[in-house]
Amino acid sequence: MIDELDVAFEEDADRSKPRRHRARKGGGRSAVALLVTFVLLAGLGGGVYFGYTKVRGLFVAADYSGAGSAPVEVQVQKNASLTEIGNELVKADVVKSTKAFTNAAEAEPRSKNIQSGTYNLRKQMSAKDAVALLLDPAARVSKGVTIPEGKTAKQTFELLAKATGLPVKDFEAAAKDPEALGVPDWWFKRNDGKQVAKGAEGFLFPDTYEFDPKADAGQVLSTMVDHFLTVTGELGFADDVQKSLKVSPYEALIVASLSQAEAGIADDLPKVSRVAYNRAYKEDMTLQFDVTTNYWLELQGKDPKHSGELLAKEMEDPKNPYNTETVKGLPLGPINSPGKAALTGAMKPADGPWLFFVAVDKSGKSAFAVTSAEHDKNVQKACAAGINLCGK
Repeated sequence: MIDELDVAFEEDADRSKPRRHRARKGGGRSAVALLVTFVLLAGLGGGVYFGYTKVRGLFVAADYSGAGSAPVEVQVQKNASLTEIGNELVKADVVKSTKAFTNAAEAEPRSKNIQSGTYNLRKQMSAKDAVALLLDPAARVSKGVTIPEGKTAKQTFELLAKATGLPVKDFEAAAKDPEALGVPDWWFKRNDGKQVAKGAEGFLFPDTYEFDPKADAGQVLSTMVDHFLTVTGELGFADDVQKSLKVSPYEALIVASLSQAEAGIADDLPKVSRVAYNRAYKEDMTLQFDVTTNYWLELQGKDPKHSGELLAKEMEDPKNPYNTETVKGLPLGPINSPGKAALTGAMKPADGPWLFFVAVDKSGKSAFAVTSAEHDKNVQKACAAGINLCGK
């Protein structure tokens, strides 16, 4: 009897040959398949890499290399964002893309210190080099000029001339036509029936400016007028004073300039404005503000004086259109450039019946009074504090 195991073994042995034969055929096909797979994978990998480089190219900001070539001037506006600065640099062909500039600026912690002004840069610079130059004080063409609050137009022209190199007479000539500088004609209207001083006085907003080195006197003053209109617009100045105080914007501007000159500290601005309104409109009194006499002296080329040193003939000069000593109501026009606090004080004066005020200490703080008797007591306090008023 044949052993079942032997038969099974022989059957397996017989079947083993074709299986080995098929295995050899299968091995050939596997090699081909492996080769095809490799080629496909390589192609796919190349495609992926090509696609990656293409996509990567879309996200990498275009940039120039090197320190640049031809010199070019670029102006950075006040409060400009990095994107806005980058846009200006692209326009001037300083950097290749805004994104390259903002990336370089964000990588430099000092970039938040980039100041407004005009800069000497170079065309086709790397964004990193452009950021470095914008942080270099030596690259700035203009250092800027600060016009303090309360400066008269004449004083402002002198500061501007020194900063820009333009003659004072150019500013004086440009200031004669305020509407050409951008002041709307409706600003030169009064409700009290008095004349107006048609000039730039009062409209040259005090601030720190960076002017284009190529700007002429008219363009410089127009920039300041535009700033004035922006500030008063944001305050709602014109509409507010007409509605709440029943005065024209021009009259309120005059009051703002008077309080700017008279108040020794900012906290007193709304009170001084109230005194001006009370005397000019409620009590039909003369203002008796010494600052208007000093303004007239300055217009004549004379030095201003301390209140205690002013002569009666100077304060009562009938030729002075800014006379508030003997002429009732507000003077001809503004006497300086009031700042935002003074404008706000004139727009929203403090509530009170005051008719008098006087500085009572050397910090400039004033004491306010309703009656002459109260005022006289305040004057004595001022004299005791060393304020030179007693000789007036």
